Amino acid sequence: QVQLVESGGGLVQAGGSLRLSCAASGRTFSSHVKGWFRQAPGKEREFVAAINWSGSVPSYANSVKGRFTISRDNGKNTVYLQMNSLKPEDTAVYYCAAGSRGISLRVEGYDYWGQGTQVTVSS
Repeated sequence: QVQLVESGGGLVQAGGSLRLSCAASGRTFSSHVKGWFRQAPGKEREFVAAINWSGSVPSYANSVKGRFTISRDNGKNTVYLQMNSLKPEDTAVYYCAAGSRGISLRVEGYDYWGQGTQVTVSS
């Protein structure tokens, strides 16, 4: 089993920045793909970003490309999501995910999930 714990969420004004962290423990493997998803009230969970085991192949949703950066530190079993130029529409619960089947933009592509951290962007 893999446990994922997110941190770093909070309330920020539009245009501001936040950095989310996701610490993995338990049966962790650096080869796991790590991803970030988000879910706003009344909406489905959607893909935000993902990164392969080496950190050399990040993928982003079009809505966050150029504003968000995903990175990972395998020595610390931690993945990060740097979010800049935040917009009110980025408000959501952000979830960290891990999987062993390659980068996927789908919820079904990941085996392990964190409990989520709230990000609220005020206008």
